[in-house]
Amino acid sequence: MGEISTGNKIGILIFLFGVGFVILLFLIGTEINFRFNTLPPVVAGSEAPDFSYPDLEGKTVSLSDYRGKLVLVNIWATWCKPCVDEMPSMEKLYNKFKDQGFEILAVSIDSLGKKAVGPFMDIHNLTFKTLLDTKGSMQQAYRTTGIPESFIIDKNGVIIEKVIGSTDWASPKAFKFIQSQLGKSTLPKI
Repeated sequence: MGEISTGNKIGILIFLFGVGFVILLFLIGTEINFRFNTLPPVVAGSEAPDFSYPDLEGKTVSLSDYRGKLVLVNIWATWCKPCVDEMPSMEKLYNKFKDQGFEILAVSIDSLGKKAVGPFMDIHNLTFKTLLDTKGSMQQAYRTTGIPESFIIDKNGVIIEKVIGSTDWASPKAFKFIQSQLGKSTLPKI
């Protein structure tokens, strides 16, 4: 048997290093995935993650400020056509129920913040509360797959409905659903 040449030794070392690197990446990837999967899902029946963002006036607003109200949390952006399409119907929903314990918190993920969102709200005559998440952390907290995504949160802070994509919030079905949820009383926590 002959000796292994220097070129072959280097080739073997590079191969083993590559295999070790791939194994390391797999183990790290598995660990990251494991931690991600242990987060509680954000689905109907789960408690809505609290959040705090500035509104267009710079005041910090938290979801927990609205305990005792029915809240529609909408995650959106001005550059998202389906988001823009549903905004007029959200305004109609808001105007119909705002005096009955209903609130909309539209959380914009526009990186330009107020520069993009302020004029947009003015142009479209939208009056519901808009919050600014310029870093997109809301998408992580609510584990969204895209935008728009909306969450209807009951008076106790529990998600009762998750809506993926644009919807007609001014439809008779939507009005009936919101009206039925407003009629439910807040249950005391034990």
